[in-house]
Amino acid sequence: MYEENYVTVLIAAAGMSNRMGCNMNKQFIRLGDKPVLVHTIEKFQKSELIDEIIIIAREDEVDYCKKNIVGKYNFNKVTKVIKGGSERQYSVYNGLMAVDSRTDIIVSHDGARPFVSEKMISDSIEKAKEIGAAVVGVPVTDTVKMLKSDGEVSIDYTPKRSLLWSAQTPQVFKKEILIEAYEKALNDDVLGTDDSYLVERIGYNVSMVEGSYSNIKLTTPEDIILAESLIDKENSIYDRKEFKFQSR
Repeated sequence: MYEENYVTVLIAAAGMSNRMGCNMNKQFIRLGDKPVLVHTIEKFQKSELIDEIIIIAREDEVDYCKKNIVGKYNFNKVTKVIKGGSERQYSVYNGLMAVDSRTDIIVSHDGARPFVSEKMISDSIEKAKEIGAAVVGVPVTDTVKMLKSDGEVSIDYTPKRSLLWSAQTPQVFKKEILIEAYEKALNDDVLGTDDSYLVERIGYNVSMVEGSYSNIKLTTPEDIILAESLIDKENSIYDRKEFKFQSR
């Protein structure tokens, strides 16, 4: 619990893993000695700020998660494993409808992002309590080009790099704000790229909280190679919790 606020984490683990190029959900790929999803859940299980964890899985993997993830690793903060939807947005909405009635703050996190740190969790929860909405992210290090339109390769302009950040998760919100944003998107038939977009579009300010370049989302086989190097402290040149690079 954070300053008398009941905090629920929604872990989205219902993706199709198409870009991983394997015959299993990427959440269950072994990273070191445990599945990716176990590494992710552990970070929130260990946090004193977290009261409840809800896992959102593919319908055909709900029972597997209950037995082989939650049960096997004794995650007592996990109160529910529920089925997801065809898109991440629909999965998170299912999670929103399942949170404890006492919930004040909701943390939305990707199951395939196992390197979230306690600092990212605490900083984003603190900022969300203060202003209502916060997103973990990192400054963009590459120069970004805006194209003139979809399907074209002609560059329209180059935005100022110092203003650009890459959004990660966790993304944290006061419960009533996130539910309002999701219900508005549902009514308007809007599909957003992340939780923050849905909150932004209904007029709320969202604060960016600095995360880490190690807080990667495992999407491709190359990401697994990087993740193995991050998780192996002895062979890695990085501190897997908090290595950071400075933007030039």
